[in-house]
Amino acid sequence: MAGFFSRLKQGLSRSSARLNAVFVKRQLDDETLEELEDELIAADLGPAVAGRIIEQFREKSFGEDITPEEIRQTLASEISRVLEPVAQPFELDSSKKPHVVLVVGVNGVGKTTTIGKIAHQYHQQGKSVMMVAGDTFRAAAVEQLQIWGERTGSPVIAGKPGGDAAGLAYDGLKRATEEKADLLLVDTAGRLHNRQALMDELAKIIRVMQKFDPSAPHSVLLVLDATTGQNAIEQVRVFRELVNVSGLVVTKLDGSARGGIVVALAEQFKLPVHLVGVGEQAEDLRPFSAEDYARGLVGDTKAE
Repeated sequence: MAGFFSRLKQGLSRSSARLNAVFVKRQLDDETLEELEDELIAADLGPAVAGRIIEQFREKSFGEDITPEEIRQTLASEISRVLEPVAQPFELDSSKKPHVVLVVGVNGVGKTTTIGKIAHQYHQQGKSVMMVAGDTFRAAAVEQLQIWGERTGSPVIAGKPGGDAAGLAYDGLKRATEEKADLLLVDTAGRLHNRQALMDELAKIIRVMQKFDPSAPHSVLLVLDATTGQNAIEQVRVFRELVNVSGLVVTKLDGSARGGIVVALAEQFKLPVHLVGVGEQAEDLRPFSAEDYARGLVGDTKAE
């Protein structure tokens, strides 16, 4: 896990660098607190969380000499407090065979890669996995899943380009049930420019799967790209209108100066954050740790 924390810290370094410029000031006077609040908002923690953190500093240390490490620790502790309730690992319900996971999100956030990585991780644990290439409008998405399928020995249910995603999901669920698979991962399209079409398609996928299993899907994971900052908040709003999102996966933290967005999401939506991604390899997708994330975000200089 140490290596993963290093990559997480490195990924969040663009966010922490801005905060570190404020940490060098020894006295928490009005000017410094205002500057720190501006940087917290710029890192996309959101005004509510930033305001609360600054209030904590005012109460505890206002006007006093304080070391950068003390500021960092207080900040990490406040951020961790917001994140703790949502840091919930993703777990399969063993009473469901298969546990059906619908994966949603706009195009380009890394949905298909995330599905492949989840499949790989469960395959490593000895679980049987199937995938449905439900983003039928993107040939690259289908090919990507097929590559992950070959790597993990997981069947991929695919159809013709532009075909009916709901029919594929039904076929996948039927086959996964017959073969007693542990996990069925269903990819979906993410064309937000036509919200109505997307809503109709997702509703149809769910409706058709429920003809076979009224309890499906058992999880709906929304994949978000950390580099989009505040856009991620709008995406959560939209997808919660479309489907019953049960948890979040945050990708591309290795290239974001807006790492605080996870804090803003936690504060605003209280949805579980199951997994975070910091790279292309299967091992780069890990369960979300509130403490590690908070430490990475403030540029914790202590040993791992």
